[in-house]
Amino acid sequence: MALSLRQKQTKCIVRMLNLNEGVRSGGTADEEVYKVLILDTFCRDILSPLIRVKDLRKHGITLYFTIDKERQRIPDVPAVYFVEATAANIERIIMDTSRAVYDIFHLNFASSVPRPLLEQLAAGVLRSDCVNRVARVYDQYLNFISLENGMFSLGHNSSYVQLNDPKAQEVDIEGVVEGMVNGVFSVLATLGVVPIIRCARGGPAEMVASKLDSRLRDHLISRNNLFTEGNLVSSSSFQRPLLCIFDRNFELSAAVQHDWSYRPLVHDVLGMKLNRVTVQGDGKGKKSYELDDSDSFWVVNASAPFPKVAEEVETQLGKYKQDVEEVNRRTGGKVDVDFDGHELIGNTKHLMNAVNSLPELTERKKIIDKHTNIATALLGEIKERSLDSYCTMEDDMLAKGSMDRNGLIAILKGKGTKMDKLRLAIIYLLASETTVPSDVEAIESALKESEVDLSAFQYVKKIKSLTISLASSSAGSKNNIVDWAEKLYGQSLSAVTAGMKSLLSGGRQLAMTRTVEALMEARPNPDIENYLLFDPRAPKSSSGAGNHSKGPFKEAIVFMVGGGNYIEYGSLQELAQRQQPVKNIIYGTTEVLTGLEFVEQLSVLGQKMGLGGVAPSQ
Repeated sequence: MALSLRQKQTKCIVRMLNLNEGVRSGGTADEEVYKVLILDTFCRDILSPLIRVKDLRKHGITLYFTIDKERQRIPDVPAVYFVEATAANIERIIMDTSRAVYDIFHLNFASSVPRPLLEQLAAGVLRSDCVNRVARVYDQYLNFISLENGMFSLGHNSSYVQLNDPKAQEVDIEGVVEGMVNGVFSVLATLGVVPIIRCARGGPAEMVASKLDSRLRDHLISRNNLFTEGNLVSSSSFQRPLLCIFDRNFELSAAVQHDWSYRPLVHDVLGMKLNRVTVQGDGKGKKSYELDDSDSFWVVNASAPFPKVAEEVETQLGKYKQDVEEVNRRTGGKVDVDFDGHELIGNTKHLMNAVNSLPELTERKKIIDKHTNIATALLGEIKERSLDSYCTMEDDMLAKGSMDRNGLIAILKGKGTKMDKLRLAIIYLLASETTVPSDVEAIESALKESEVDLSAFQYVKKIKSLTISLASSSAGSKNNIVDWAEKLYGQSLSAVTAGMKSLLSGGRQLAMTRTVEALMEARPNPDIENYLLFDPRAPKSSSGAGNHSKGPFKEAIVFMVGGGNYIEYGSLQELAQRQQPVKNIIYGTTEVLTGLEFVEQLSVLGQKMGLGGVAPSQ
């Protein structure tokens, strides 16, 4: 993938904003046309991390509205619609065209429009006699959110609950899986690649892989083929990328644990959403900041441990002050005055250099102020909740597979929110190969003292007991347990078992990262020998377990079904960077969740099972 997914999606959006016409290298249309942009909520989220509101004007967008709001008629203006293909949106478009709210309608759908909806649209505009107002209808295949150069989300809320709900009907599960397949297909279409697909046998990951394989096969034999791999794969190799699909149950701990790196902390503790975070400013009121690849400090330090980030903020501030003093000294200005652009007076010999350095110094100061405020907000939460103790204890348990009981109980009875305590208790369950009943009792007692809802804890405990029963049962009774468990928990039990085994086998590197590394190497390996292989370009009969595709792979897409996070993204980026030569790994997920948000989904499942609840303190 010669360009990042984010760059390619941005390029597609810019073309769409310019009426799907040619765009000059500077990113503007050959002929400037003033337009109105109409979005639904999901498509607004797609645009949000890619194009700022102030940049819309560069592409001739003078106004933008959400489709569900009442809008006044604006004659003689073309409108660009960018919406999901839903019956409600189609009806709204028909109403807008019949009322001639705009002069010409350029209709762009985030994914392909199903035939019934296309027929609904055609019938509606014919009935209203306004076909002439619809310029064209486009399937954009852009129904995913690019958060970083190598990270995307499908924005599917509560997917873990939907897939693991014991009362879910087969038709519901198939609908959820179909939505994921549509999203991943759009990612592949935007990249222009047909990957080789690998996944564990059984569960939602196989369902997604199998349906995606079928969708790609059907598309490849159609006339309008979206995939032009020869032009889009990196020039160093024409090798196709690998797509690894995982189920969230493969490694629950990564979705629950606290982390000490800057990016996961900002997301988990400060609630970063769509690359934007809001914190208390240095003066009155709150400040909202963008955190993306336009921020040089964020690019360099996002994966660093928080203490190093705090040091780096101080270092950058010191360098900035030195540079300001140097500018003032050279131009005869005052020393020890904060730089605001008005101190550059006196010696005209260096004035031009000083003026040229103004924008760069101003930008540096903005970035330093931004990260000073973010780091201050994080430090306040860390102290208030003793988050360093949680990170250390969880890391220790996950690395050793055992715990310091007294230390754990002390943390549960100390600082931290109810959710912090619940997450730590769940990590204990996931990290321990076997749990001691007296330890579990002590942990539950400590949680009850803090009036913590035990639903999520009891749910994970139930999965754990099923896993242990499965491991110790004879072959005959094992089948009964699996049948019962799969009815109860969807099809996730085999994935849970595999994930726990992987998790306990090796240090602190994520099990998912180790598995991706093994799959990219494509050598015989017992850990991945049962992984299925789907090649949409090969004859159907050749797909299955035990096949080894040509490797090693230089590029991979990793997709986590049921919710992902910045911990996994960071781990995969570290893997890519330490390879020689450096590899390209894109990480995607159904939705990006904080530890709190994921445990809330575990709680919902626990409550659906009639487990847990809040026990008031005595």
